[in-house]
Parts: sequence; structure tokens; C-alpha cells
Amino acid sequence: MPPAAPRPLPLLLPLLLLLPGARPAAQPPRPTFTCGGVVSGESGFIGSEGFPGVYPPNSKCTWKITVPEGKVVVLSFRYLDLESDNLCRYDFVDIYSGHANGQRIGRFCGTVKPGALVSSSNKMLVQMTSDANTAGNGFIAKFSAAEPHERGDQYCGGRLEKPSGSFQTPNWPERDYPAGVTCSWHIVAPKNQLIELKFEKFDVERDNYCRYDYVAVFNGGEINDAKRIGKYCGDSPPAPIVSEKNELFIQFLSDLSLTADGFIGHYKFRPKKLPTTTVPPTTTTVPATSIPKPTVALCQQKCKRSGTPESNYCSSNFVITGTVISTTTRAGSLHATISIINVYKEGNLAIQQAGKNMSAKIIVVCKQCPLLRRGLNYIIMGQVEEDGRGKIFPNSFVMSFKTKNQKILNSLKNKTCYN
Repeated sequence: MPPAAPRPLPLLLPLLLLLPGARPAAQPPRPTFTCGGVVSGESGFIGSEGFPGVYPPNSKCTWKITVPEGKVVVLSFRYLDLESDNLCRYDFVDIYSGHANGQRIGRFCGTVKPGALVSSSNKMLVQMTSDANTAGNGFIAKFSAAEPHERGDQYCGGRLEKPSGSFQTPNWPERDYPAGVTCSWHIVAPKNQLIELKFEKFDVERDNYCRYDYVAVFNGGEINDAKRIGKYCGDSPPAPIVSEKNELFIQFLSDLSLTADGFIGHYKFRPKKLPTTTVPPTTTTVPATSIPKPTVALCQQKCKRSGTPESNYCSSNFVITGTVISTTTRAGSLHATISIINVYKEGNLAIQQAGKNMSAKIIVVCKQCPLLRRGLNYIIMGQVEEDGRGKIFPNSFVMSFKTKNQKILNSLKNKTCYN
């Protein structure tokens, strides 16, 4: 009988450690991550509560990061696993520049890690929020101090306050933008002016839902899904954009895989349209762009549409089918973003396009009438404001959209209207 083969060393080691007098090798203690905290220094790590275990539900944790005076904070996610949602409505991590009333520079969820996030000062605030339902393993991120205004492949963005200017992806135009980068540009005009934005060249990794690399543009000074004008990718430049007020926020994000040429964009300030004080017109005809405001009398009308798609087609400025993807209430009206299924009559409706995806902004003047619910599909017929936003009133034709309606809507596209 041959002698037994020697036991492999790795299997013997755990046994040797149990022998009297044997000492285990010293190992660094695993860091314990709690719900938020105050951290400072040249570099360090923060992580969700209990990481790498599943983070707890119904929690809000805040980390305040401070690096030495004169430096800026760079935050790089090493791992990210939060409940996934296109709008990050449920579980998410918010990143702010500064500790109090800071500018939000990112909101993230899912498993796609953003690139390096850079504060505008030596302070950054990170806040993670979870709801009662689905959870994941959370996140771990490294913070470090960097020289301000450092550029090159890793950092980009900034505050733009000149009357006109340009912004572009890192490496433009010599080579592709790098993987794993986040750029945020905050354009600020004087209070009485608006901002016109136009992309000259545009090539960002294509995806039907712009999930991986994208450019998002927001009204105002921070990332706010209720104020998002559009999210863009692919190789077709977005249509020119005009801000609602005197601020625009632009975010570019690339993931850690495919990249592309990138883009260059230009902006300029312009005065708001002032009301004319010239001689009043001799005609009493109401112009097509004059749309009534929400009033008590208007909003007390019975919420009941009249007629049929055929009878309302010609009197409507636009006719679309689409899915309600976001809603917000302002001054008694409902502002909705519609992901467009099909356009039957465009009129002057401003339609944003990102790859194959199209969307439009619609205002329900009386917020409860007609009632639009997120996630549902509708046929929408309405009027258009001068800025290209759609408006619908209690008597506008709006109904649930089903595939069986497709045939009649297609026939309306060829209808000739005599106004």
C-alpha cells in the first residue's frame, strides 16, 4: 500500500492555527460603516450602514467630508448597489458641494458607478436615502483632496458666468472622452436674462434609454428630475434649448465601458421677451399663442371631455400618444413630462429627442382635470405656448391610449384641416 500523499499546505494552515501556542497572523480590522458621520483628512473611505451587508430600510444617512483648506474634494465610488429606478426615486445617494445649502452635483442609484465627483470647495456632503422596500448592498466610496481647477482626463465642469462661451467633454477634439467621468456645468446669467444652449457636435454612447453615457440638462442650478429638460445620447445633437429662467445645469456622465467622440456645446445669454407697449392692435382676434391662465372659474368646470378624436383633431395644436414619466405641481397646475409613443400632429410643440426616445413637457392648467397619472399611456390633444410647452384644459381631449386606437389615429394624420 503506497504511503499517503502529503496534505496540501493551505488545508493544514487552519489546523496549525488551532495548536496550543500558535498565533494567528495579524490582520487589519475590517472598517465598520455607520449611518453617516463627519470625516476629514487628505483621503479616506465612507460606506453605507452595515456595508457590505444589506443597508437598512427607511433611513437617511449624511456624511460631511472636509479636506485641507485650499483643496477640493474628489469622490470616487468603488462599489454601488442601490435599488434601481430610471429617476432614482426610491433609494439613492445625493452628492452636494459644500455642507449647508450646497449645490447638488449628482443623484445616483442602481449599479452603474459614476465617474469622479468634484466639489467646488474643501467640503462635500453625501446623503443616502432608502425607502421601505427593495434594498441592496449599498456603496463604498473613497474621498481625496485635489488641487482646485485640476483638469486633464479626470475632472471637468465648472461655473460659467460670461455672456457667451463653450463647454466640451475631456479630450475634445483630439480623442474620445475617458470612461468613468462626471462633469457638471452650472451656467448663470443675470436675473433678467435667459440662456440659449446649442450643441455643435455630439457623439455619446448610444442606448435606447441613455442608461450608460449621457448628457442631462436641467432648468435651475442643480440636478432636479422635476426640472429636467432632457437626457441625451447617440450621435444626433439635441435641439437648441432655452432656459425658463437665468440658470441651467448640465451634467455629463460616462460609465466604465464604451466611450465615443464626445461633444462641444455653446451658450449665450439673451434678454427675456418684454411685453410690447406700442399702439394696441385694431383687430379683436385672440392670437393662437394666447392661452388662458388657471382661474377659479376655469377650474370649476366639469372635468369631462367632449367629442371624439376626429372632432377634436383640427382644433388642437398638437396630437400625441405617450406615457407620463414624471409630474410636479406648481401654482395649481400640473407639469408633466411625456415619453412620446407617437406624434400625429406636432404643431409648435417642443419635442426633445435622445437617441430614439422623444419627450415633451405638458402643463395641465387645472391640476385635477384632466387627471394624468404617472406610468399610464394617453392620447393627448391640446394647445401650445410660445415656449413650445403643451397646455391642456378641462375641455381638452385626453383619453387612455390602447393599441386598438392606433388605426383611427393613423387615419387622422392624413386629415386636412381648414382653420
